[in-house]
Amino acid sequence: MHRSHRLKKNEHFQAVFQRGTSAANKQFVLYSAKQEGQAAFRAGISVSKKIGNAVIRNKVKRLIREAVARLESVIPLGLDLVIIARPGVENMSLEAIEQSLLHVMKRAKVIKRAPVHNGKRG
Repeated sequence: MHRSHRLKKNEHFQAVFQRGTSAANKQFVLYSAKQEGQAAFRAGISVSKKIGNAVIRNKVKRLIREAVARLESVIPLGLDLVIIARPGVENMSLEAIEQSLLHVMKRAKVIKRAPVHNGKRG
C-alpha cells in the first residue's frame, strides 16, 4: 500500500467514523465512507494496546498494510477505509489476514468480486 493511500490524521479517521458504515468479523472492524473526486482509495489502520506491545502492534500493522496492498485491485477508487484490528489477529499469518479482510470487505459491501491469484479465484 503506497504512502499516499494512507489515512493518518485523526480528523480523517473521525470523518470516516461519522459518515461511513461499518461491518465486522472476528478479527476486524471495517469502516468505509465514499470520498467524491478522490483518485484512489485510502486506508487507515488502528491496532490497540490490547493486541500486544509496540513490536507486535507494528508487525500487525505491516501485515495488514501488505494484505490491503494485495487486495488493492478489487478495492474501488474514491473510498476511505478504517481497519480496526481485534485481539487474536497477532497470531495470524499474512494469508489468513488477507482472507479475513476480504471477508469483512464483502460483508461491508465494499467489494463484490474476489481477487484473482495464480489463475484461481480466491
